[in-house]
Amino acid sequence: MGSRPSGTANGKGRPHLSFDQLRMTAILLPPIEEQRRILAEVDRGLAISDRIAADLDTQLARATRLRQSILKHAFEGKLVPQDPNDEPASVLLERIRAERNSPAESSSSRKPIANARAKSASRSRRR
Repeated sequence: MGSRPSGTANGKGRPHLSFDQLRMTAILLPPIEEQRRILAEVDRGLAISDRIAADLDTQLARATRLRQSILKHAFEGKLVPQDPNDEPASVLLERIRAERNSPAESSSSRKPIANARAKSASRSRRR
């Protein structure tokens, strides 16, 4: 390996600071009792952090279960009171399929569905 150009240092942060100079530098440490207090405080903070992380994991799992439960109830029609006068979804879906399969119709043929939706919305607002 070739020689280094002059004026470069071994370290990145402080040019002209050698390992020998660093080794001779005194590093002041707090008294042992203060070190123990610092360590205890760090341990306490880490324990709190671990509890928060565990609580967060628990709450995320709970939120996932709750979301699944809400969706299940929504698909079963159990989230809101059902109006016995509403047509079943199967009838509505069949009517929509029939409209899609029929030849191009005027926009007036779509109004009954829009009117049905408006009536349904106004009923749910009254509750």
